[in-house]
Amino acid sequence: MTRKLLCLTVSCLAALLFAPIATAAPPPPPKVVPEPSSIVTLPGQTFTLKPTAKIVAPAGAAATGEYLATLLRKSTGFRLPVTTTGLPGDIRLTLGGPQSLGTEGYRLTVTAVNVDISAKAEAGLFYGVQTLRQLLPAKIEAKTVQSGPWTVKAVTVQDTPRYAWRGAMLDVARHFFPVPQVEQYIDLMSMYKMNTLHLHLSDNDGWRIDIKSWPRLARYGGSTDASRGPGGFYTQDDYTAIVRYAASRHVTIVPEIDTPGHVTAALASYAPLNCDGVAPPLLNPGWSSLCVPLDITYKWLDDVIGELAAITPGDYIDIGGDEAVNTSAADYKYFVNRVQAIVTAHGKKLMGWHQVEAADLAGSAVADYWGTAGSKDDEALAKVAQNRGNKLVLSPADKVYLDMKYDASTPIGQDWAGYNSVRDSYDWDPATFVPGVADDVAGVEAPLWTDVFPNWDDVQFMAFPRLPGIAEIGWSAQRTHSWDDYRVRLAAQGPRWDVLGVKYFRSPEVPW
Repeated sequence: MTRKLLCLTVSCLAALLFAPIATAAPPPPPKVVPEPSSIVTLPGQTFTLKPTAKIVAPAGAAATGEYLATLLRKSTGFRLPVTTTGLPGDIRLTLGGPQSLGTEGYRLTVTAVNVDISAKAEAGLFYGVQTLRQLLPAKIEAKTVQSGPWTVKAVTVQDTPRYAWRGAMLDVARHFFPVPQVEQYIDLMSMYKMNTLHLHLSDNDGWRIDIKSWPRLARYGGSTDASRGPGGFYTQDDYTAIVRYAASRHVTIVPEIDTPGHVTAALASYAPLNCDGVAPPLLNPGWSSLCVPLDITYKWLDDVIGELAAITPGDYIDIGGDEAVNTSAADYKYFVNRVQAIVTAHGKKLMGWHQVEAADLAGSAVADYWGTAGSKDDEALAKVAQNRGNKLVLSPADKVYLDMKYDASTPIGQDWAGYNSVRDSYDWDPATFVPGVADDVAGVEAPLWTDVFPNWDDVQFMAFPRLPGIAEIGWSAQRTHSWDDYRVRLAAQGPRWDVLGVKYFRSPEVPW
């Protein structure tokens, strides 16, 4: 009996000694959009934000510290003072990170004791904050006090962007949207680390920025919209407020005055801008064009661009240049060359839709490429841009035009460029979309034309959930791109948008 027991005991010991050691699977990484360059989970640790916590920020990081504190105070009810010294349990923002982070990269470390965000520049701290807010429960986005606990799983993140230009374009000309709605769009795009908002301020249907030397542009030309509604316009104080608000979210405003076509609102406002001296009616159907030979055309543009440049701190003034079907090729080239000189004289660089490459552009110009896949004429203009040293911002209509329907059943939207599903808008590479120009791509931009969208809910419905995917294309390295992974991370944003009140499309492609 004893021998048998001993044998069994030895067998048990052998089994214990030589059996494979079971290891727990590492926890899955948090569901963050855009995908960070590197994110590593630290098992067994969780940070809990407590009522005694502070936001520790040096002088150069104070604005980001206040932004974070304001965000967290609403939902937690905590005081969260912003100070320069801290203790365990605080959130710390640190400037002076390594050169390798650039001006927008950051490091985020969460342990059981602290949250640390470090960056070389304040923009990087801001983007680190955007990642941190996605690690917190979705109800952190609430504008009223919610119940905790406010926990964050421990991680280390190191993150830098792929492209410098990560933009959205909002058409406020076809339908006007007031300052608070534009600011909300800035909040939502910057939440996903987008840094440029291109505002389409004029078109056939309306003129949306007050030009003091030509007051009828806004007061008459802005008095209606594509739905024959009341229209509206921004005073220069309004525009300055948008610029300032955008800067607080590290977003640069690029204003567009679309020329020489898409100008009915301007021609209706001032008869002398017309070749025959007769102003057409507002919302006059058909294509329009400025009168290229008239000197007053350039006097007018000099005044418009001068006033706009004076209140725009960014580098670029966008002159449009698309669909100038009523302007001859010779007139178009002459026109763009003259307007480029005006833009330069006011200390800015020219940007335009890629058709502007038909003129003689300086190397500092930027072309916004909206051609569809395989369009040889458009690709030829992209090659012209490359040869001149002009950077390209990719906005292909069949991938990122947010006014295109998701599918045939989408109740609103357009389809001339096809359907842009959530996967379509995510599953492409800016480096290969136009063959041979990878090194000349400055980034991406998602236009939202509002011809058929009179309501702000429509704008949100068409932008979300596609805009975050385009943000990820601009921010995240191509090696990280995986639709199967992304669709799961995107689904995790739904509860956050529910709290924020975003009216988004619950695409059947996404496991909400």
